[in-house]
Amino acid sequence: MTPPVFTGLFLFFLVSSLVARVWLSLRHVRHVGRHRDTVPARFADAVSLSAHQKAADYTLTKTRFSLAVLAFNTLVLLGFTLFGGLDFLSVQIHAAMGGGMVYQMVLVLAFCLISGLLDAPWDYYRQFVIEERFGFNKMTRRLFVTDKLKGMLLGLLLVPLLWVTLLLMLHARAGWWFYAWLVWNAFQLLLLVLYPTWIAPLFNRFSPLQDPALAARIKQLLERTGFTAKGLFVMDGSRRSAHGNAYFTGFGSAKRIVFFDTLIDRLKPEEVEAVLAHELGHFRLRHIIKRMTVMALLSLGFLALLGYLKEQTWFYLGLGVTPLADSDAQALLLFSLVLPVFSFFFSPLASLIARRHEFEADAFAAQYASADDLVSALVRMYEDNAATLTPDPLRSAFYDSHPPAATRIARLLGSA
Repeated sequence: MTPPVFTGLFLFFLVSSLVARVWLSLRHVRHVGRHRDTVPARFADAVSLSAHQKAADYTLTKTRFSLAVLAFNTLVLLGFTLFGGLDFLSVQIHAAMGGGMVYQMVLVLAFCLISGLLDAPWDYYRQFVIEERFGFNKMTRRLFVTDKLKGMLLGLLLVPLLWVTLLLMLHARAGWWFYAWLVWNAFQLLLLVLYPTWIAPLFNRFSPLQDPALAARIKQLLERTGFTAKGLFVMDGSRRSAHGNAYFTGFGSAKRIVFFDTLIDRLKPEEVEAVLAHELGHFRLRHIIKRMTVMALLSLGFLALLGYLKEQTWFYLGLGVTPLADSDAQALLLFSLVLPVFSFFFSPLASLIARRHEFEADAFAAQYASADDLVSALVRMYEDNAATLTPDPLRSAFYDSHPPAATRIARLLGSA
């Protein structure tokens, strides 16, 4: 392949994905807007018109904001690639560092720092304008900055992983990508073990569940489902947001069940039990293992592809970068930039699988808890989180990992 041909292929996929994203977003805006003033009949007795309109307005605001972010990120992508940004950065750092491993490390870290700085204003606007406007933001500006700094410090954990990867790319020859894959997966398993007790507490406080009645109900559910966990914890999610959720964290015997305090405050005990039963379903039906396996296989394939592309001059030149003697870091960065462009149209398949898992977890919850309680919990959570009840069907099929509310609840009620 020649550089101009690859440039044309890149631009074709970039423009195609951009057009598709904009078209789907505009469909979503029109569909939600048309249904703004009427609560769907299935939810008429449970959701007020004002709450429905708030959800519509929140959805419209977020969707329009996402279009602005999309336009900006597209310009950034072109700036780093065809407009010469990454090439300029690489040449300047190479001239200052004189090549070698230090140059490659500094190039990747500089790229990550620039990308983080470019994203920060959008994150700030999302948190302190959009979330604030709709009453969801509980975060102070000081906490926002602190979280960013902690995130940067945690990012330093990736430096040894980056160093090992670049060493393998340099010295392990054709099979470097397989050894890198093994290292990456080992690192991810390590994070699963460390996250509950070392990483998550850096950002939130976790306290044991204090409600004895709720704790007893949950322990009975765990016994019915044959599930073991190291503890039941409540997280102070209300420090940052009014949104509520529950999740599992950890690996093996280190698994923890975590509830947002906002969820505990808003749902009845039987509804909390039903939500937890849904999450237990994901584990009992091996959805987590299946997703991890798929991601591991995909990462193996992507690393093998990178192993091929890093040896092809047209890959660099076609994306506006002149390959240097130490070009492994350039290849790594270019690949991370363009992979989302070429893989975008696989999104519906991933969404389809995720929605199937949600239906299966709902059925599990209906078996071991109560379908009616899960329905009432979902309706409350849709309302509290201002999630639209009327998404555009095509956009939802393309993007959403969870089924639309009406479809999901209709299936649950059929199993009640």
